[in-house]
Amino acid sequence: MILTVTPNPSLDRTYEVPALDRGEVLRATAERMDPGGKGVNVSRAVAAAGHRTVAVMPLGGAPGALVAELLAGQGIEVAPVAVAGHTRSNIALAEPDGTLTKINAPGPVLTAPESEALLSTVRDHSSSAAWIACCGSLPRGLTPEWYAELVARAHAAGARVALDTSGPSLLAALGSHPDVVKPNADELAQAVNRPLITIGDAVKAAEELRGLGAGAVLASLGADGQLLVSETGTYFGSAPVLAVRSNVGAGDASLAGFLAAGGEGPAALAAAVAHGAAAVQLPGSVMPAPADLDLSAVSVTADVPLERILTEQGSPR
Repeated sequence: MILTVTPNPSLDRTYEVPALDRGEVLRATAERMDPGGKGVNVSRAVAAAGHRTVAVMPLGGAPGALVAELLAGQGIEVAPVAVAGHTRSNIALAEPDGTLTKINAPGPVLTAPESEALLSTVRDHSSSAAWIACCGSLPRGLTPEWYAELVARAHAAGARVALDTSGPSLLAALGSHPDVVKPNADELAQAVNRPLITIGDAVKAAEELRGLGAGAVLASLGADGQLLVSETGTYFGSAPVLAVRSNVGAGDASLAGFLAAGGEGPAALAAAVAHGAAAVQLPGSVMPAPADLDLSAVSVTADVPLERILTEQGSPR
């Protein structure tokens, strides 16, 4: 079982529009409503692959109830923590060329008792989890050290932890030694406080995060592919994408594929790349099912193209 933790979940509405014309009335050609948040997306991708997952998250108000209902409809077990504030609602506008404009609400303010209840709920479900995926931004009321505390408690319970967050929360958690961290290229550059020009730069940055406490680094490099830097070696994976429809949740799908495939080594990296490549070709934040995956198109090698210039903009896989 894969346990996911989403401290700041959302109700996500995605509208496909012909073009984003500021100040005009936009008529959507399609719309979707999905439960959102990075950990939520990991659970959705794990469930789509036919594996059991339990999603821990704070939920409040009508939007929170709808998130729980939508997740249950996808066969996902929800371990909710009731909070006084309302779960946030987000909006995304998707254009035909793959450009995505997002409006993310801040979410509720969590109190100290609500924070502790969230940590306790994770502990209660840790014993049966092969992995705990802790993902996304922290809501107001939680300090950057909250993830560090969660990782420490999860390790005390004997669980392995994958962490997908950024900024001060990521840096604060490294001292608790998460087993895997999953930044994208921008988040990796932010963590080492310098630009990353080549894939070699990204490898060096990942090695620095390992030096600070991360067990392994799974880095999404947009259209260039993904890196896995771990104790056993450094691997590079990529796959062709015919057309990008939406990159919402693609990185989360990648993490789900990685963890469902064991969470270590080149085979897990190949699964991560296949999931990410499939996700960007689906609408909104739809998570790929096994029929969407093409592992035969994935290339994974230990011969990392260190001198290759990173694509300035790309869709995370």
